[in-house]
Amino acid sequence: MATTDHGVTSPGRAHIEARTLRQDRWWQSPLATFVVFSGFVVFATIRAFMGRDYYATPYLSPFYSPCLGDCVEGASDFGQPFAWWPLSAALIILVFPLGFRMTCYYYRKAYYRAFWLSPPACGVAEPHTSYSGETRFPLILQNVHRWFWYAAVVVGLVLTFDVVLAFRPMPAEYALGDGETSGIHMGLGTLLMLVNVVLIWLYTLSCHSCRHVVGGRLRHFSKHPVRYRLWTWVSRLNTSHGRWAWYSLFSVAVVDFYIFLLATGRIQDVRFF
Repeated sequence: MATTDHGVTSPGRAHIEARTLRQDRWWQSPLATFVVFSGFVVFATIRAFMGRDYYATPYLSPFYSPCLGDCVEGASDFGQPFAWWPLSAALIILVFPLGFRMTCYYYRKAYYRAFWLSPPACGVAEPHTSYSGETRFPLILQNVHRWFWYAAVVVGLVLTFDVVLAFRPMPAEYALGDGETSGIHMGLGTLLMLVNVVLIWLYTLSCHSCRHVVGGRLRHFSKHPVRYRLWTWVSRLNTSHGRWAWYSLFSVAVVDFYIFLLATGRIQDVRFF
């Protein structure tokens, strides 16, 4: 007779009928992750498919950078090799930062617990009858994370370049009240983009794959002092990898939304000089 036991009553588990003996509010963390992460996915999906309101001189949304498709004037600093692309330009490049985050070791833990309940928390039984880990399709694709890390470094360099461009002098039509352009531009958007790119780099460089790239496969650290120093630095950053993951997620959304408000004329950029 086939068994229908699952979860805490599945074969091999301790004979405890309760789902967990924990008395704390263990469900708050996976619930918060589910709500926040779902909200970001909805927001990012809408913005990615909009295909407009992503550029407000001199700011380019990180969702559309680099803008390689049929982009608005001023948004393409690397040309438009995919001008024939019929959909939103964001869909050309978002696969790389998205793939990096979705295969990230920290994010795996976060969404495995919040969305798949595998397990929902430490000491809480999962409702699944079997577990194959990341050895089968589609989860075996998580092993490409290191290659997405290389792509994330390139994206980080492009976003850094965008920040540099955000400091460039403004055209005459965007001049300050005296009718003259300043030698350098500094606005609230510039600062937001700067903070965002710093958080992006902290998240990227604190990655477990980065730690392996700079210090992996070494038998004797003493023979590689430079790589050992880099490995030590990355290891320190790695202790806060989850924090940088969430901070950079919020900063990307904030920068994109701010540029959206500027592009649609809902607000004016706060200019410092």
